[in-house]
Formats: sequence, C-alpha cells, structure tokens
Amino acid sequence: MSGHNKWTQIKRQKERTDTAKSKIFGKYAKLITDAARKARGNSSDPALKAAIEKARSFNMPNENIERAIKRATETEEAMERVIYEAYGPGGCALIIEVLTSNRNKTAQEIKHILSEQGFALASPGSAAWAFSKTAESYSPQTTIPLSEEDLKKLKALADALEASDEVQEVFSNAE
Repeated sequence: MSGHNKWTQIKRQKERTDTAKSKIFGKYAKLITDAARKARGNSSDPALKAAIEKARSFNMPNENIERAIKRATETEEAMERVIYEAYGPGGCALIIEVLTSNRNKTAQEIKHILSEQGFALASPGSAAWAFSKTAESYSPQTTIPLSEEDLKKLKALADALEASDEVQEVFSNAE
C-alpha cells in the first residue's frame, strides 16, 4: 500500500507546521531585535515588553526571545522600519510595513511580489492619505467596497506579501 506509511504522513505534517512556525518566529525575532536595540537591552522598556508579549502569544520559545535580545545588544546591524504604498484590486489603497536591514533587497522583493499579482508600488504619500496613523497601526479614513473577485485577489496579495519574512503588517482600506 504505497503512500500509507504513518511516519511519512507525520513527517510531512510536521514539516508544514515547522515551516509556518519558523516564518512567524522570524518576524517576531526581528520585531524584538528592533525594540531591544531602541531600548538598549532594557527589558523593562514598554515597547520591548509589548514585542515579547506578541511573540509569546504565538508560543515563541524563551530561548529564541533571549537570542533576539542578545543579537540586538551585540551587533551593530541596523534594522529600520520602512513603509511602502501600493494600490490593490479595485483601487483599494495598501500600506505595507516592513522591518529590514537591507532596504534595497526588500524593495525589490516587494516590487516582485506586487508585479506577480499584477500590481505595482505607488509613490510615497499616494496611498497614505486614505489612512490615519494610530499608536500601533494604520486605520482607514475612507473605505472602498470590493466585489467578491477583488476580495479574493486582495487576500491572495496580502498572503503573498505576509509570506515575506520582512513584512510585518499589511493594511488595506477595503470594506
């Protein structure tokens, strides 16, 4: 009975879950590293505490959290937060928040993902008008109704963007 080996099924399922976990842990490790660098390793800093709590909500191991804090205090690699803007399906505005150590590489990745889906980056400020900046995120000031087909395209685009390790958040003004 080919393909019915229980160990093979378990191994493949474990590979899928481990891949998903590693992507999430990688994103939160970058977030913790950035917050720890800004706090200069001070564990009582509110931003660092918030980043650690977010990571713990996804069951990130303490060892990984400590490693990210240690990396922030020992290395000089600067992580910077970059905001990209684009227009998605149906004309909805997108804000893509990225945390990266290499702006050029990340810009090319974002452009590639957008072009695969049939979209392109917008110039700075062209989509930001549709959002207001809150303490932690962006909230849409105006919303645009989308058809079912456009919603599916938007979901596929958001999933493709969030699959990148450096993309932290994707905001849209779609209803």
